[in-house]
Amino acid sequence: MIRQLLALPLAAALAACATVPKAPAEPVTVRIVGLNDFHGNLEPIKRPILLEDGQVGKQEVYAGGAAWFATAVEKIREQNPYNMAIGAGDLISASPLSSSLFLDEPTVGVMNRVHLDFTSVGNHEFDRGWRELKRLREGGCEKFTLREPCAVEPDYKGTTYPILAANVRQQDGTTLFPGYGIKRFGTGKNAVAVGVIGLTLRGTAQIVSPGGIEGLTFEDEAESINALVPKVLAEGADAVVVAIHQGLVPEPGDSYTGCGSMAGDLRDILAKLDPRIDLVISGHTHKSYVCDFSKVDPTRHFTVTSAGYGGTMLTDIALTIDPRLHDVTAIAAKNVPVQSVGDGRPVNAAFEALQPNPEIAAYVAKYTAAAAEVSNRPVGRISASATKKKPESTLGNLVADAQLASTRDAGAVIAFMNPGGIRTDLVARDGGVVTFGDIYAVQPFGNTLVTMTYTGAQLLQILEEQFANMNDWNILAVSEGFTMTLDPSKPAGQRVIKAALNGQPIDPAKTYRVTLNNFIAAGGDRFVTFKQGKDPQVGPLDLDSMEEYLRGKEMVQVPPVGRVTMVGG
Repeated sequence: MIRQLLALPLAAALAACATVPKAPAEPVTVRIVGLNDFHGNLEPIKRPILLEDGQVGKQEVYAGGAAWFATAVEKIREQNPYNMAIGAGDLISASPLSSSLFLDEPTVGVMNRVHLDFTSVGNHEFDRGWRELKRLREGGCEKFTLREPCAVEPDYKGTTYPILAANVRQQDGTTLFPGYGIKRFGTGKNAVAVGVIGLTLRGTAQIVSPGGIEGLTFEDEAESINALVPKVLAEGADAVVVAIHQGLVPEPGDSYTGCGSMAGDLRDILAKLDPRIDLVISGHTHKSYVCDFSKVDPTRHFTVTSAGYGGTMLTDIALTIDPRLHDVTAIAAKNVPVQSVGDGRPVNAAFEALQPNPEIAAYVAKYTAAAAEVSNRPVGRISASATKKKPESTLGNLVADAQLASTRDAGAVIAFMNPGGIRTDLVARDGGVVTFGDIYAVQPFGNTLVTMTYTGAQLLQILEEQFANMNDWNILAVSEGFTMTLDPSKPAGQRVIKAALNGQPIDPAKTYRVTLNNFIAAGGDRFVTFKQGKDPQVGPLDLDSMEEYLRGKEMVQVPPVGRVTMVGG
C-alpha cells in the first residue's frame, strides 16, 4: 500500500526497503466515520429492515433516526483522538416530511451537530436547484422554491462543513464548490494529514431536473479525481480519500465484506483511479459493502465502502498512517448497523442497542412537531399496503392510475411514472387510512404533471430507454389499460417485445396523449425522447393528484401487478 514503493521498479523498491528504518512503534491511527445517502431520515425507519450482522448474514432490525445515528457516530469517533466524518452525497432531498417540508434545513442541523467534516455533493442535492443548494451551504433565507425557508430556524446559518464538488463546473470554469479539502492532526514529527476529494456521478445531469442545473457541467469522475491527487499530496496529505456519489451493486450471493463480482457504474471508475488513493467512500446505489479493491486489481491498494441507506448503517474505518513515510500502511473497515431502541421497537440482540443522543432528539422533535399537523391529516383509504418493489410495483401502478385520472381532461390516455420518483412504500394504517405524510413520503419532490402528444414510434423508443443504463434499469410504472412485454437480454432496440393500450398494439403512426412528471418530461432518468412531446398542457402537482384520487373514493383498490411482463434475461 505504500505509495512511494508503487512508483519504483522492483529492484529499487527492495533496495529502499533495506535502507528505510522501521515504521514507528506507535503509528498514527485516524478513525473515519463513512456515511452516505442519509436522505433526511431524521426519524427511525418505520419498518424492520435487513442489515448485515457481521457474523452469519443479515437479520431484521429497527434502525436509523438522527438521535441514534449521532450516538453511533460518537462511538466510532471515540475510538481514536484523531477522527473525522465524511459523507458521500445525497444527505438531503428525497426525504421524509419532517425534513423535506423544511427544505432539509434540519438535516443540515443534524450534520452540523455530529460535526461532519466533509461531504461530496450527490445528485439529489440538486433536486431544488443549485441556487438553493448554495443557500443551504452558505445560510440565509432567500427563497428559491415553493416552500418557505427558515420556517423553524429564522437565523439559519448553513453548513459548518464543506461540500465538495470536484467535477461540477460552472460556466466561468470554476467548480460550484471546492474539489477537495485537507484535515490535519497532531504536531511535529507525529503530524498527519488526510486529504478528501469529493464529487458526484457524471450522470447527474440525466437524473435531475435540467432547470435546476442550468449552467453547470458534470465532468468525468476518474479524470476529475486524478487531476486533484497530485495537488492533495503536494499540500502534505499523508492519506488520500475519495468521497464519490456513485456506487457498486453486489451480485446476489456475494459476500458483503468482499468485492465479489461487483457490478455498478463505479466499477469502471475504480479501474481508472490513481493508485496513490487509499480509500473510496461511495454511495448512490443504497447498497452496503466493504471491498479491498487490491483483490480485484493488485495495482490499486484502496478500500471501497458504502453504508447503505437512510442512516441505518455507518462505516467504521481505521487508517493507520506512518508519519515518517507520509503514507497509509493499513486500512480496516466494517459497516456498523445503527439499531434504534425505544418507542416499543423490539431489540435484536445480534446488534448493539444504541440509546438516542438527547440533544439531537430534542432538536429533531422541534421539526417533527412542526410537521405533525400537516403530516397526520388523513387523505383517504386504500384496500392494502402498496409496495415499490421492482420491476413492477403495486404502488407504481397506483400512482400512474392517479395521474391518469387527474389529467383525462387534458386528453391523457396513458400515464407513466419513473420508479426513482417513488421513494417508499405506502403502508395502510388501521382501516386502510393513509395520511398526507404517508403520500408525501412516497413523492417528496413536488413535481408537476404535464400531458403531451407522442407518436407511437416515440413511445416505443421511450420504452427502449428504460434500459439506457443496463446496470440500473428504469422500468416505468404504467396506468391501467397499458401493457408491455420486455426482454432485457435482447440487443438494444429490440427489448420491447410488445406494447399495447386496451389490448391494441401501439401503432407507430398514431398519436397518443401521455401524462408524466416534469422531471422525466425534461429528459430525466435518461428518457431523452420524452423531450420530443408536443402540445404540452401543465397539470397539478403529483402529490395533489394522488390526494385528489384518494379522496374521490370511499376505498381505493390497490391495483395488482400484471401490466409489465419481463422475459429473457
